[in-house]
Amino acid sequence: MTSFDTLTISAPSTATETVDFWFDPLCPFAWITSRWMLEVEKVRNVETRFHVMSLSVLNADKDVPEKYKEMIERGWGPVRIAIAIEQQLGTDALRPFYTSIGTKHHNEGREFDKALYEEVLAEIGFPLDLANAAEDTSLDDAVRASHKDGIDRVGEEVGTPVVSVGGTAFFGPVLIKIPRGEDAGVIFDSTRQLAGFDYFFELKRTRTGDLDFS
Repeated sequence: MTSFDTLTISAPSTATETVDFWFDPLCPFAWITSRWMLEVEKVRNVETRFHVMSLSVLNADKDVPEKYKEMIERGWGPVRIAIAIEQQLGTDALRPFYTSIGTKHHNEGREFDKALYEEVLAEIGFPLDLANAAEDTSLDDAVRASHKDGIDRVGEEVGTPVVSVGGTAFFGPVLIKIPRGEDAGVIFDSTRQLAGFDYFFELKRTRTGDLDFS
């Protein structure tokens, strides 16, 4: 059990560290956190492994504004495609899919529709018929299972993203701008250090400012 007496700042291991990351393509905060993790990979010996979670599943039984309900209903399409990609092409295939669809949705302001899905699939060299998965409700149980795998590690009082570092999972970190270079590495070092303390659970403050995907 870790205590304040034994907690020390540890140097990054020479072995490649796997960080598990759960995302929903709909979520702008997950997008920024994912781009941060790709920056971390450039300056630390870390590999990010992507998994699907779903705001549509998370909010299915919650009392949310009607406008938000419509938005999360549209979120089913991308996560169904993501699950179909994982089933057919493997977990590693989620990374290029998420990068392509996230760039088009968050950076370019594109809406989720079949034309976008087919453009993304063509760009990354995946079969175009995977776009049909957006309407395939038979994939929903697999979406829920992947979502449950992530959410069970942190509890129900969270959202997306979920990140697991060193076997400890948590919601966040929530960022409104992508840390670059060594800044990304230092933030990751601090995140790992907090994750290694058994009694740490939460840091939070009210968000201010606008989202910046640059």
